[in-house]
Amino acid sequence: MPDIDPARLRAGDRRSLARAITLCESSNYADMEKAQLLLDAIMPYTGNSLRIGISGVPGAGKSTFIEAFGLDWVEQGKKVAVLAIDPSSPLVGGSILGDKTRMEELAKLDAAFIRPSPSRGCQGGVAERTREAILLCEAAGFDIIIVETVGVGQSEFDVARMVDFFMVLLLPNAGDELQGIKRGILELADLLIINKCDGPNRAQAQSAKANYQSALRLLRSAAHGSAEVVTCSALLREEIGLIRQRIEDFAKMGQQAGWFQTRRQSQNGEWMRYILQRMLENSLYCHEGVRHRLPELENAVIEGLITPLTAARQLMTILRSD
Repeated sequence: MPDIDPARLRAGDRRSLARAITLCESSNYADMEKAQLLLDAIMPYTGNSLRIGISGVPGAGKSTFIEAFGLDWVEQGKKVAVLAIDPSSPLVGGSILGDKTRMEELAKLDAAFIRPSPSRGCQGGVAERTREAILLCEAAGFDIIIVETVGVGQSEFDVARMVDFFMVLLLPNAGDELQGIKRGILELADLLIINKCDGPNRAQAQSAKANYQSALRLLRSAAHGSAEVVTCSALLREEIGLIRQRIEDFAKMGQQAGWFQTRRQSQNGEWMRYILQRMLENSLYCHEGVRHRLPELENAVIEGLITPLTAARQLMTILRSD
């Protein structure tokens, strides 16, 4: 790919931003080198956004909610970037990438940028380069970065570790759905939102709200703090402004107390360790001696001739021998 001018990116050029994200997503070695140089150049201009993660159970209306939510921020004079992660097919590796068609009204605005990215099998439904995309959007002048994950059922810990505020979208009919929400997700969430609170669903939504509040009191320890449960109708755009206000209050309180910046710093440390882990993994599998012995040792493990631990230790010995 051709070089990308950091100045054009910082000026908010949408084409440059889109190309920069594509560059960071590339697995080509030359592109990876260019991407690193670009990220180094724009780092001083990052960190000024509010990063918001959104997950939700299937059918909870995430796209409708994100569009209403994004439009509300734009009405407040903010520039909004949506990084929507599409699930990749485990068979052919492709993804639908249909978020721009699902958020038509928001996609038309100059103050909004929607970038669908394939998860490529990454656990948690988070594209591997989402963190880099956040930095690029911040450098391009976006005030609000919304990261949408594939959905509850896969680990949502990754997205919670890269945003300032994490919320989970739920349906009005609590019942069995409550049993399907993992304890860890309830502990991670800063806000639970019961969507589709309109028409005949209003009574159910209020009942679901009470159920989730009870669940939070039982499951969340004092160390994890408290989280609120609210209802809304993304379709009718009811209570969307209230949710935005709660997030703004949360961010303001965190900045005044000092833990907002501490949380960001901790996330940067985790990011470094993640990158280091991936680099070590790549070094292992790219090592000629390891690649030569791996099939033989793998077959020995499958046939029960040696333990997985023994095979792994032998491969590590080969790597360390250089």
